[in-house]
Amino acid sequence: MELIKNIFFNTDKLVENSVVKISYTGKFFQSNSEKVFIHYGFGPNWDGLKDIEMKKTELGFQAEIRLGKAKEDLQMCFKNNEEQWDNNEGKNYQFNVEPISLALITQEQTAIEYPRKLRKSYLYAKKVKLFFYKLVKYIPRIFDMRAQDNQAQAEEEQQ
Repeated sequence: MELIKNIFFNTDKLVENSVVKISYTGKFFQSNSEKVFIHYGFGPNWDGLKDIEMKKTELGFQAEIRLGKAKEDLQMCFKNNEEQWDNNEGKNYQFNVEPISLALITQEQTAIEYPRKLRKSYLYAKKVKLFFYKLVKYIPRIFDMRAQDNQAQAEEEQQ
């Protein structure tokens, strides 16, 4: 997802309390800076302020960060090893963090559903076991009967 030119995220939405990967291809990547740091916080007061060194890749400088609460926007800017800043011309980069959607939350199986599944798999296993038991028991008898028939035919031919 590209929200602002030269900043990409590995997700379509920034969801609270999740980890996102940020790729930066701005002026420091284009000028081939050795190191770039992401300087970020949440809300208008930049709560939880952190500086993280980004890794240089073919896709730009990248870092993973944990997002805060939904009511607080993600605020960030970038600096290089020469203490030069890319702060969106003094406006900083700001992104909306959305609350967790209930559709994303999966429900665990209830205590009754799980034993039923176990019971079914147990019954299937028993049936398979019985099938192989009968197969092993009766196949030799079939071949033995054929051998006896062949032997009887051979004796009749000799007489």
